[in-house]
Amino acid sequence: MTMDFIQVDQDKCTRCGICAAVCPGIISMGAHGPQAIRNLCVSCGQCVAACPQGALDNRNAPLANQVVPKRTIDMDEETAAYFLSSRRSIRNYLERPVPRSELKKILNIARLAPSACNSQGVAYHVVDHPDTLRQITAAVINWTESELNRPSEMAASKYARNTSMMVDIYRRNGEDVVLRSAPSLIIAIADKESYASARDNTYIAFAYTQLFATAIGLGTCWAGLFEYCAASGYEPILTLLNLPPDKIVTSAMMVGYPQYTYQRLVGRNPLQVTWQ
Repeated sequence: MTMDFIQVDQDKCTRCGICAAVCPGIISMGAHGPQAIRNLCVSCGQCVAACPQGALDNRNAPLANQVVPKRTIDMDEETAAYFLSSRRSIRNYLERPVPRSELKKILNIARLAPSACNSQGVAYHVVDHPDTLRQITAAVINWTESELNRPSEMAASKYARNTSMMVDIYRRNGEDVVLRSAPSLIIAIADKESYASARDNTYIAFAYTQLFATAIGLGTCWAGLFEYCAASGYEPILTLLNLPPDKIVTSAMMVGYPQYTYQRLVGRNPLQVTWQ
């Protein structure tokens, strides 16, 4: 790799040094303005975004791909706190399909979430066919039951009784206790070789997903049992998903229109913090 990944418009550059300040150790100020000094660019684009004059371009994060905000964000502290505390995990959904255009909206926001060293690396596999969703639930129940009936981490968990109750409910009346009859399941996938970092990246991206979904009238909930089942390599689930052999599931989230409106905000344990 050469170190010509940045280009400077000398007519616009004022030598302010902001680009070097936001990318220390990789960009430095030289006699003729900013210059790359190490081939360690992670394509975050901060150098380009911070330049007040639009004088800097980066081959790895082109100026042409960056958008100038049309307005400043006018959100006060109280409004932001109210919005964040109004998000709830939704476990009851209307029998109403979510248009794929709406799912693409929230996933387009998910891709903007922070990731380790700008690694990103998370892709999405969406299941919205009712028959496939029912088959996924049945497979997860079978896996869960087998885990509970043998010495396993799940069987030893403090939540084992709750999980056993869920299996019993499904066996007795067919209620979907896994995906909660959600009309859509978003499955995050990544390269097997980058599983650890991609899983962390997925959780951050799904936090973005949950919040933006709330803003457009959708509800979400983490599909925990499905995630554990898929991560275990359970063959019936992997067969159903038919993912490429080099991909692995990093997490999953159910999405749909909430059946009920909650009248109160989220409550949590008291804040615990120490200072030093």
